Amino acid sequence: MNTAPASSAAAGEPRWLTDEEQRVWRAYVDATTLLEDHLDRQLQRDAGMPHVYYGLLVKLAEAPRRRLRMTELAKDAKITRSRLSHAVARLEKNGWVRREDCPSDKRGQFAVLTDEGMDVLHRHAPGHVDAVRQAVFDRLTPEQQKSLGEIMGIVAEGLQPSEAGADLPWLR
Repeated sequence: MNTAPASSAAAGEPRWLTDEEQRVWRAYVDATTLLEDHLDRQLQRDAGMPHVYYGLLVKLAEAPRRRLRMTELAKDAKITRSRLSHAVARLEKNGWVRREDCPSDKRGQFAVLTDEGMDVLHRHAPGHVDAVRQAVFDRLTPEQQKSLGEIMGIVAEGLQPSEAGADLPWLR
C-alpha cells in the first residue's frame, strides 16, 4: 500500500514504495514464484524430484570428488540444515546420495553424489536446461540477461551479511 512517497516519509514512518517501485516489486514476486513453480513441476514430472533436490545434486556434481560437507552444502543451497538433512535423507533413499562421516570432525558429515545420482543428473539436465531457457533466457535480449545477472548479484550480495551472528538459513 502506497500512502506517501518515499522521500516525504517522516522520521519513524515506513518508507512506502512508490507506485513504480510497487509495480517492480510485484512483478519480481510474481515472476520468481511462477518460475520456481514452473521448474518444480517440470522436475517433479520428468525426474520425480523437486527443484531444490535437483539443485543439491548439481552442487554435489560440481564439487571436488562429488562431495561436500553438509554445512557447506546447506550454505551453497541457501537452505536450513534441517531442510538439507531431510532432503539428503530422501536422496539417500533413492540411492542418489550417500553420507560419509568426516574423519577430522566427529560431528561433521559429507554428502556424496553416487554414480546413480550422477546418472539421474545426466538424464534430466537437458529437460531442465530447456525449461530454464524457455522460461527465462529465450524471453530476454542479451542486454537484458546481463542486466538481470548484475541486478540479482547486487541483491544477493546485500542479503548475505558476513558478520558473526547473521541470521542466515544455513546457520539455523
